[in-house]
Amino acid sequence: MFHLPAAASSRTPLARFGDRLATGLLDVTSDPAALDSTGFWAVVADFEGALTCARFADVRHAPVPAPVPGAWRGPAPEDWTTSLDRAAYMDAVRRIREHIAAGDVYQANLCRVLSAPVGPEADVDALTALLARGNPAPYAGTVRLPQHGVEIATASPELYLRRTGRTIESGPIKGTGRTEADLLEKDYAENVMIVDLVRNDLGRVCATGSVTVPDLCATEKHPGLVHLVSTVRGELDEGTGWPELLAATFPPGSVTGAPKPSALDIIAALETAPRGPYCGGIGWVDADRGTAELAVGIRTFWIDRSSDGTAVLRFGTGAGITWGSDPLAEWRETELKRARLLAVASGQYQESGKART
Repeated sequence: MFHLPAAASSRTPLARFGDRLATGLLDVTSDPAALDSTGFWAVVADFEGALTCARFADVRHAPVPAPVPGAWRGPAPEDWTTSLDRAAYMDAVRRIREHIAAGDVYQANLCRVLSAPVGPEADVDALTALLARGNPAPYAGTVRLPQHGVEIATASPELYLRRTGRTIESGPIKGTGRTEADLLEKDYAENVMIVDLVRNDLGRVCATGSVTVPDLCATEKHPGLVHLVSTVRGELDEGTGWPELLAATFPPGSVTGAPKPSALDIIAALETAPRGPYCGGIGWVDADRGTAELAVGIRTFWIDRSSDGTAVLRFGTGAGITWGSDPLAEWRETELKRARLLAVASGQYQESGKART
């Protein structure tokens, strides 16, 4: 059997979602109406609004392969820099609390982007193989479209949109702690706020009276932490397609705030780096079967490449800010969310769960 050289194979377009592997790229578009046509599509929606939809010819069952020693050479832990340091992040939390006191917003999600250099041969699918062992997640995957500037490895735990026929479901996460005992009243209140926002978003495109909340503030355990997760479900109006659905619900409410327009204005004023695919939507649409699963692009790495061949690995982390937020505690939440994943990406985390020495 013919095998591509490693450097070439790492540039071959593919999409991997759990044990579903898509290859044989057919076409790429930014038009969401294509998702209502035919075929299997990988979808990446940047937080800032850029949309990439890639249709693949071959979709098959293929478990994530075991990591190959040396296939991923991650950055050293000390090489990471952050768009907001601790002082700047804590100051931004205080400013959001001022906006809350003024009645501008009830909650806003404040994020920072971490960056570190990687070699030009860096392959996000090799990173996905490591993440599958070191930080398994329900919506993990790879989208590798190097000719279109998309190279993503995600370990997202959060459902943005699941579609089965006309049924739409979202699973917003709000509330994070190391253990369930760490969850505060503030976490539950924040989750309920965002559930209300997601209900309103889905209500714009769903049949009247069809939007329900089957689960509210359920506790989910993930590697190294716990989350509060709710479920919001509705039935799409007849004639409603992907353009209308994305317009009504994007960006995901759990990573913006409430009210969403005001939160987005505050985010734009306080954050110093674009989020890109972080906090966007990442997943797949099977237009032939009328099914889809898009995750919120959290716990997500992506590679930015320059024309001179240099490459930078990026990763986002953030927290939801409410009136009850303590600036230092919110900073520590962002640290908790990044710790395990950056250890995996830097080669400092082993499958046994013990750090290398």
